[in-house]
Formats: sequence, C-alpha cells, structure tokens
Amino acid sequence: MTSLRTALETIGYEVMPFRGTREAVLDHVPRTIGLTVTASPQKGIQAGVDLAVRLAADGYRVAPHLSAKLVASRAHLDELLGRIAGAGIDRLFVIGGDGEPTGDYADALTLLHAIRDGGHTFTDIGIAGYPEGHATIPDESLLAALKAKAALADHVTTQVCFDPVAVSAWARSVAAHGVGIPVQVGVPGAVARQKLLRISASIGVGDSARFLRKQSALLRRFFTPGGFDPTRLVRGFRAGLAEPANPIAGFHVFTFNDVAGTERWRRRMLERS
Repeated sequence: MTSLRTALETIGYEVMPFRGTREAVLDHVPRTIGLTVTASPQKGIQAGVDLAVRLAADGYRVAPHLSAKLVASRAHLDELLGRIAGAGIDRLFVIGGDGEPTGDYADALTLLHAIRDGGHTFTDIGIAGYPEGHATIPDESLLAALKAKAALADHVTTQVCFDPVAVSAWARSVAAHGVGIPVQVGVPGAVARQKLLRISASIGVGDSARFLRKQSALLRRFFTPGGFDPTRLVRGFRAGLAEPANPIAGFHVFTFNDVAGTERWRRRMLERS
C-alpha cells in the first residue's frame, strides 16, 4: 500500500542519451530522483551506459537499460557490467529490444540468466510488463515469460496504458499468477508539444518513444494546449496505490527528456497532495 504523495516522492525518471541530456538533468532533477537511461539500435548500448556512468558520478541513482539484442557476446556483456559496477551503479533495467539479435542474446530472459550466471550482483533489476498485451506475443506466452523473468528481477515497469483500472487489474492478475515483485506504472511526463513531436519523430530510440507511435490517438486525449499533462492519469491510480493487496508501488516516468517540465509538474502535484 502506497500513498499518492509517497509515489510522487519516490518517482523515477527515464531519459534518453541525447546531446544535452546530462546538462538538463543536472539543471532540473534532484538527486533524490532515480533515473534510468535507455538503449537503442541507433545510439547503441554504449551511449546509454556512458550517460549512466556520468550521471552516477554526478551523484544520481542510475539504472542503465541493457537490451539483450544489442549485446554481442559474453565478453561484451562482462565488459558492460564491469564498467557499470565499476562506476558504483548497482541497478539495471533489462529488456529484449527490437529487431534481430546482434549477438548471443535473443531476449531479456536469456540475458537475465547470463547476468546471474556470470556472478554479477545488482541490488535492483527491472523488467518490462505489458498491461495491454503485445501485438505479436500471445497473452499466455507473455505471462509465462514475465513469471520466468520475475524470478530473476526485483520490479516490473509497465508500458504506458491510459486506463488506471486496467493497469491495476493487470497488476493484481499477474501477482495472483505468481509474479511476486512490485509494479512500477509507466506514465508519460509533462512534455511540451514541440519536444514530444521531435522525440516521436525519432524511430527506435527506446520504449519511451515507441509507445507514442502505438498509442498516439489515446495520447491526444490527455493533451493540453501546451503539451501533455499527466495529472489526470496519475490521479487515476490513487485508489490502486491504496489497496493493500495491489502490487503497484509507484511510477516510472517516460520524460522524453523534458525533465524540466516533468519536475515542475511533480512539484506542483506534491504541493497539492
């Protein structure tokens, strides 16, 4: 059971390794906010790790994305994990990724096993969940994969869904089927319209951009004249957060690198809660 205020205080922001990202984070994001850094086929896995290492040196709690399909080999994985751990980073977010594998790892589960079998220890590993299902994977297969991954992870972060009731029902359902780790709800940040359009024009830059192309019609329902306002969506989870048996623990915000607008929004929400 979590209050809305606590969820806003313990929120996490996702950023993408673009030019100027580090400077924007330093200017606008308190070091109490946990960060994840995406990986993409265009930027490569190294760009995300590089930014994560820099942000960790700046005093942030950071989790770089490791995309299974972008890891070339066992040696490549050990090199990445050694650099991550050497920077004092003890958190990861493990995803399968898009396209064809570039090396030995075809999916997140295979990569999770390799991380464990290699003796690398991290205090928090996140995995992805799909409250609205997946376009190409049957629901039964998704659930089986989620259960297998959950045994090697510490929390699950959902893809964006604009229906809090559906997300809460999904969270209870997967918990009833044996997924015993907390759920972080993925929500869009407070993003200026121009920035959102620029980011959404980039193809394949990570989960936080892909959902725009899949859910653009729903997204428009939440737009204000200046951009996206997540207030109504986040408040829709108030009841679910308060349920003792609901595994929802908080929010993971896809900022689209508009960390300034998202942090202003969070502070306004805290003032009102």
